[in-house]
Amino acid sequence: MTETTHAASGVRDVVIVGGGPAAHRLADSLHARDAERRLRVTVVGEEAHEPYDRVALSTRLADAAADLTLQPSSMWADGHIRLITGERVVEVDPAGRTATTSAGRALHWDELVLATGSNAPVPDLPGREHARVYRTIDDVDALVAETRELAERHGRPAQVVVAGGGLLGLEAAGGLAKLGAHAAVVHSGGWLMSAQLDEGAGRALGRIIAGQGIGLHLGTRPAGVVVEDDAVVAVQLTNGRLIACDLIVFAIGISPRDELARGLGLELGPRGGVAIDTSCAASAPNVWAIGEVASFEGRCTGLVAPANAMAEVVADRLLGGAAEFTTVDDATKLKLSGVDVASFGDALARSEQALEIVYADPARGLYQKLVVTDDAKTLLGGIFVGDASPYASLRPLLGTQLSSEPAAYLSASGMEAPAGDELPAAALVCACNNVSAGTIRDAVAGAHAGHSDGCTELGALKTCTRAGTQCGSCVPLVKKLLESELTKAGVTPSRALCEHFELSRQELFESIRVLELTSFDEIIERLGTGRGCDVCKPVVASILATQHGSYILDGGRGGLQDTNDRAMANMQKDGTYSVVPRIPAGEITPQKLAVIAQVATDFGLYTKITGGQRIDLFGARLDQLPEIWRRLVDAGFESGQAYGKALRNVKSCVGSTWCRYGVQDSVAMAVQLELRYRGLRSPHKLKFGVSGCARECAEARGKDVGVIATERGWNLYVGGNGGFQPAHAQLLASDLDDETLLRYIDRYLMYYIRTADRLQRTARWMEDLEGGLDHVRDVVVHDSLGLAEELEQAVAKHVDSYEDEWAATLADPDRLRRFRSFVNAPNVPDPSIARVPDQRGQFRPATADERARGEAVLVAGPSIPVRGADA
Repeated sequence: MTETTHAASGVRDVVIVGGGPAAHRLADSLHARDAERRLRVTVVGEEAHEPYDRVALSTRLADAAADLTLQPSSMWADGHIRLITGERVVEVDPAGRTATTSAGRALHWDELVLATGSNAPVPDLPGREHARVYRTIDDVDALVAETRELAERHGRPAQVVVAGGGLLGLEAAGGLAKLGAHAAVVHSGGWLMSAQLDEGAGRALGRIIAGQGIGLHLGTRPAGVVVEDDAVVAVQLTNGRLIACDLIVFAIGISPRDELARGLGLELGPRGGVAIDTSCAASAPNVWAIGEVASFEGRCTGLVAPANAMAEVVADRLLGGAAEFTTVDDATKLKLSGVDVASFGDALARSEQALEIVYADPARGLYQKLVVTDDAKTLLGGIFVGDASPYASLRPLLGTQLSSEPAAYLSASGMEAPAGDELPAAALVCACNNVSAGTIRDAVAGAHAGHSDGCTELGALKTCTRAGTQCGSCVPLVKKLLESELTKAGVTPSRALCEHFELSRQELFESIRVLELTSFDEIIERLGTGRGCDVCKPVVASILATQHGSYILDGGRGGLQDTNDRAMANMQKDGTYSVVPRIPAGEITPQKLAVIAQVATDFGLYTKITGGQRIDLFGARLDQLPEIWRRLVDAGFESGQAYGKALRNVKSCVGSTWCRYGVQDSVAMAVQLELRYRGLRSPHKLKFGVSGCARECAEARGKDVGVIATERGWNLYVGGNGGFQPAHAQLLASDLDDETLLRYIDRYLMYYIRTADRLQRTARWMEDLEGGLDHVRDVVVHDSLGLAEELEQAVAKHVDSYEDEWAATLADPDRLRRFRSFVNAPNVPDPSIARVPDQRGQFRPATADERARGEAVLVAGPSIPVRGADA
C-alpha cells in the first residue's frame, strides 16, 4: 500500500517521525498556534498506542489498566493533524522529500521533524538475549505478565535483578517489588542516581530503598546472564558475585535512535544523536530534531522539560518565528518507590568556589542541600531526598539572590522560612510547559481586569496557563502565586478547611492527587500543621478513599473515620448499629428476602423498608456485625454504604419491564448506575433516581442525579435533594443514549467530588459555582476545561478497583479484631442494651422511663464469636 500527499497551494506538509511525548507536544503546539491551518501535520509512531506519558510508566506496573495517554488528544481529529500508529519510518528521501513507512506508505514532507526518541541499551555480554528492558508500555506489560508467570511456575515470588540505579532502574525495581517480586538493583556507581545526586543524597536514598526490601549491589555491573534450560537462573557480576534470579531487566540509560539521521548524512553529536543548533535545526535544510534523539551542545537528554522546550521552539520556527533553545533544564523531581527526590541547577557543586549547605539525617533517610555562591547569597542549585517540599519554591529562584540565609530555606533545618521572595517575571515556574511567573500573574490579573481568559482559582489557572498539568511538582508554587495576586487585588476570602489546613477541600483534593500522597501523616506534614481534628480527618479519609480505592480502615485511615465509617454501620441512639445491605434499584429475589428475614429473626433485629427501596436491620451489637455480614455476604449481598458519604441508593420504578406507560427499562439502568458508583466517596451522601417515563414515579428530580426516560433515550437532571433545604434537580442534557448518559454522570460526579466543600450537597455546590448550571453544563457536556477524559478515567479507576468493604473485612482476621465490644473481653456483649416490644410486633430501644419501670428486656445474651478474630 502506498500513499502520497503533495502540498496544496499555501499549505506545507510537516512529517513528525516518532510518536512519543516530544512529538505529541509539537503536534499540540502546532494545533494551538496554527489558526490559519498553514501546515498539514502527520505524526508517525511505531507503537500501537497513542502518545503516552513515559514518566508514568511505573503506574502501569501497579495498574495494568492505567491509561497513560497524553492529553489533549482531540487534535488527532483535526483534518490538518493526523496520527499514524503501528508504523515505522524506514527510509527518508531528501531529494524527493518523501518518508516511507514500514507499511509502504509514502509521505510527502516540506518539513521533517525527527522525534525518534531512544532505545534502552543492553550491553554485549553472555546471555544478553534473555534480558528484558524497561522503556515502553509493551515492555512494562510483558514484565508484569512474566513476573506473575514466574511466580506461578516456581510457587514463590519471582526473583528479579534490575541493572541500573538511575531514574528508570529504581522505578522498575520499585514497581516490580509492589507486584510481589523479590527485587535487587545492580548499579555501577558508588551510590544510587549518581548522575543526579551527590554521595550524601545517594546514600540517603539507598538507605530508604534498602529499607523497603530491595537489594542493592553498588559499584559493580552485570558481566553475564547465566542460563540453564533456556531459562535465566543467575546474574554474574563484575566483582565476581553470583546473584540467583529468574529475570534480569536493563535500565541503564538511553541510546538515541539516530539511524534515519545517519542515513540522511546528518551531523551527529559526539555520543550519537542528531546535532542541533539553537533553532533545533539539523545540518540539512528543513530537517529538525527534538527530544531524546536531539544532541544539543554535544549532549542528549531524556527529561521532559527540554523535550517540551524543543518542541515549542520548532513549532514557533515552522510558523515563521525566531524562538531559540538555549539551555538544557535538567531539574528533576519525582517519587521513587514512595521517596521524594529532587535536584536542580548545579546540584553537584561543580561551579568554582561553590558553597554547599547540607542538612542530613541518615537514620530518617533525609538529605537536603543548597549550592550557593561563596558569599552565600546567589542560589546555584540543590538536592533533596526524603523531603522535597522546598523544591517548588526554590527552583524558580535559581540564579537569583536569596533574601535570607540559605539554611532558612531547608525544611529540615528547623529555621523559619522567609515569607517569600518575589519571583522575577521571567522566573520559570513550570519547566515542563515553560510557564513563567509573569505568565501566571498575567492570567490572574486578567480576571480582575475583566478579561475572559483571567483565572482566579487553581484548576482554571492550570487549564489556562498549562502550569502544573504535567508532572505536577510546581502546583504548590502556582497556588502561592495565585493567592499572592488575589491578595494584591484585595481579594482575601479564606476557604481554609480547618485550623490545620489552610487549603480548601478542593485545593486539598487536588494537592493530594497531584503529589500522590497516600497517608494522613504524609498529607499533614506536607500540606498542613498540627495533628488534625474531627473536621479535617474525615475529609482526608474521604479524599484518600476516592483517589486510591483501598480499604477504608487500612493504612492508619481507621482513626480518621467517623464512628459510622469505623464500624461500617450506622450507630443508633442506644449504641447499637443498623445493617443495610445493598439492594440495587430495590430489585431483590425471594431467596435473598428469605436470607434477610432469617438473619433478622436469628439476631432479633428490627426491620424496616427504607425510602430508598432497601431493608434496614436495626439493633445489631458491634460484636454481632461480622457474623451478620458473613451470612449476608455468603448469600450474595454487599455493603450498601449507608454509613458513608457516598452513593446511598438508586431508586427506580419498574419501567418498561412491567409498566404499560414505561418507555425505557428503568430498573436495568438503575442497577447499572448503582453498581457503577457504589462505594464512591464524596463530600456528602449521594442519591439517584431513575424513572421509566415522564410520570416520575421514582421522584428522580428530588435526587442529586435524576434520570427520566424519553422515547429517544434519557433526560439527565442534576443538583436535586430533599432534606432541610429541598431543591429540584435541573435539566443538564436531553435524549441521551446509554453510553453518553454514563459519560456525563461520570464527569458530573467527579467534578463535584473534586471541587465541592466538605459536607456540601450537589444542590448547594451548584449554587455556589460561578455560572451555576451553565458552568456545569460547559464542563460536563462541552468539556470547557479539557478535563472530560481525566474525570472519566477517575471513575473507571474506581469501578475497576471496587471491593466490597464487608467482604474484605471478613477475609482478614486482623480487620475483624475491630468488632469487639470490650478489648479485654472480646466475646462479652454490651449489658446496657435494652428493648421493649412495640405495638407492631417488633422490639425497639427502651426509653429511660421504661427502664425505670422495669419494662425493658436486657439484650445481654452470649455473643456470637467472631471467627478468626478471637484474641
